[in-house]
Amino acid sequence: MPTGGKKVRMLDAATMVLATMRRSNIAGIPRNYELVYEALNASNAQLTREFEALGPTPTQQQLDDLGRKYFAHHYKTTVVDGAHERITEEVQSMLRLLKQEQSSLESYARLLNETYSRISSKNHASAEILSNIVNTLSSATGDTMEKGEVVVKHMVERAFEMEQVKLELDEYKRIAHTDPLTRLANRRAFDDKITEIYSDARDAMYHALIVCDVDNFKQFNDQYGHPVGDRVLGVVAAVMRSNLRKDVFLARTGGEEFAVILQGTSMDITVEVAERIRQAIHATPLRNQKTGVDYGPITISLGICMASDADDASELYNNADIALYLAKNRGRNQVQLYTPEMQGELEKNWMMYRK
Repeated sequence: MPTGGKKVRMLDAATMVLATMRRSNIAGIPRNYELVYEALNASNAQLTREFEALGPTPTQQQLDDLGRKYFAHHYKTTVVDGAHERITEEVQSMLRLLKQEQSSLESYARLLNETYSRISSKNHASAEILSNIVNTLSSATGDTMEKGEVVVKHMVERAFEMEQVKLELDEYKRIAHTDPLTRLANRRAFDDKITEIYSDARDAMYHALIVCDVDNFKQFNDQYGHPVGDRVLGVVAAVMRSNLRKDVFLARTGGEEFAVILQGTSMDITVEVAERIRQAIHATPLRNQKTGVDYGPITISLGICMASDADDASELYNNADIALYLAKNRGRNQVQLYTPEMQGELEKNWMMYRK
């Protein structure tokens, strides 16, 4: 019976979305479906208000502007292609200006050569002719300088436009690499960062990876609902950030999983940092300020691997994940440092599971 009720609710939602799109003459493309669904679902009040403000028949441009704000993942190609087109236009404009300037300078050079020839000729040595030559040169020089100033002005304008495009791309990259719930770096940013560790073999040995997972996270969602689960993730992210230096890389890598990349560290310092994070999260209360309901303590398990104990980014992550698995298996709410012997314990546990 519950399953059937869920299907009915899903059908009702789909029907409402389609009806709204037909009524507002909204094109049936995937990004529009998601935008309308989320706006009608009212999970984001600000999105709902902005969607309603578009009026009864929004244009595709208005829908895309709103979608780009809340669902950047759909607009990766559009943003990059648009930036490419604008930069191409600005570069072409610069080339045209430079060609015009080159042509102007070539004309000025020809005039100077002709004037030199006339001055050098004994047949044109009268004061009147010399006066005319001086006036011609003066006028040509003034025109050339004026044109040069115009070119410089236009070049500065083009450079400013290209800088604006760069800023827009930087902002897009920031959004594309940010987890919307916790405002930490996301998995895409983490994958980029961890590969950088082994770009310099000598520097790699001073790096460490900490991966952590919220213990019994599913229970928060099942017992109290997803809003409380989201709040748990927010609290964990905030506590971790407050217990790390600002230059330390911290990411939410998926679900209830987080990762920390330390640079210029040692094994002892890394274990100390992980333990500090664990204790701080365990000591942070999680209560409903309005009702006074205590949702219980939040605990996390952490696995550590020093970069010197792995040959590449993939092995580093796998080793840290093994340590995390054993931290969970040994009782949760603890820190485990990877050692080669853990591989045997993991295989033993896996064989027991298969039996």
